[in-house]
Amino acid sequence: MALRIRLARGGAKKRPFYRIVVAENTAPRDGRFVEKVGTYNPMVPKEHPDRLRVDEDRIRHWLSVGAKPTDRVHKFLGELGLMPAFDVRPQPTKSAPGKKRAEREAAAAA
Repeated sequence: MALRIRLARGGAKKRPFYRIVVAENTAPRDGRFVEKVGTYNPMVPKEHPDRLRVDEDRIRHWLSVGAKPTDRVHKFLGELGLMPAFDVRPQPTKSAPGKKRAEREAAAAA
């Protein structure tokens, strides 16, 4: 039984509200979960205390048991100091302009 700490969406259309839950890996996003450990409301300002609420003791317990957070929840927990900060992968450079185009633009700018 692989456990994940993830977001379960609630709220009305265009008004999201998320519960932070511990659920089995195979359970549906908004379906069955083991325990609710917090809430996240993206509709309020970032500095508002109701934006992110977590039960830190229960989060620590589930992390010690082996539950793995999703990327978004990992970012939240890193901001709260419950986990190491989430390292953001660099953006792909495949769509960056090539050498010849960069040279042409540099020559046009000069």
